[in-house]
Amino acid sequence: MNTVVADITYRAMLGRKRIWLLVLLPVALVALAALLRLVNGQDEQTAVLLMKSFAIGTMLPLLGLIAGTGVIAPEIEDGTIIHLLAKPISRPIIAVTKFVVAASLVAVLAAVSTYAAAYLLAGSESGVATGFTLGALFGGVAYAAVFLLLGVLTRHAVAVGVIYALVWEGVVGGYVPGARKFSIQQWAQSLADHVSSSPFFSTEVTLGFAIPAMVIVTIGAVVWTGQRLRSLSLTGDD
Repeated sequence: MNTVVADITYRAMLGRKRIWLLVLLPVALVALAALLRLVNGQDEQTAVLLMKSFAIGTMLPLLGLIAGTGVIAPEIEDGTIIHLLAKPISRPIIAVTKFVVAASLVAVLAAVSTYAAAYLLAGSESGVATGFTLGALFGGVAYAAVFLLLGVLTRHAVAVGVIYALVWEGVVGGYVPGARKFSIQQWAQSLADHVSSSPFFSTEVTLGFAIPAMVIVTIGAVVWTGQRLRSLSLTGDD
């Protein structure tokens, strides 16, 4: 990891309009949880449904998309990546640094808001808050890696990422039994289910599959990103 590149990337992310999108989603989750708490009081079943459908099912992939593509795709689009690639920094180090920035942003925002929302609705009952927080944390890191890779593979990373999040993660991975093993959303829920003892929540993907899958996908995506950066010429052409 290169601290100079990390500092520049953090400044760029926190100074762009993307930061408002990153903050808006977690704030919306906590606000919705607070509203449901006022209306229905503490309700474990409602907490599980909100965490599955909004926190893990909607917010998490979108945070990953915004941060993962945001740390590198704009630089490729406007050509400023060339200045970075011209520096005596190895391309894999650049990839790792960009990943750390994206993953840290997603992990912190997703984990904090998920815990706050789940705790508002379920308290410490059945480990729901802790389980979904861990699921959001590790799932967010995997999403950040995948969308970082997408940012260097195509100039239409955001559009492709939205389609991936909505179609594969939201529809195929959520409702097609055989495809659930290949969904980051389902891996995150598997971790949450393992920690939680809630009777309102169960998953088909085992933890023994989910954890290795998240590790392989995360490392593989970051390594591939580094290799892809090697193929970018200093003239800006792929």
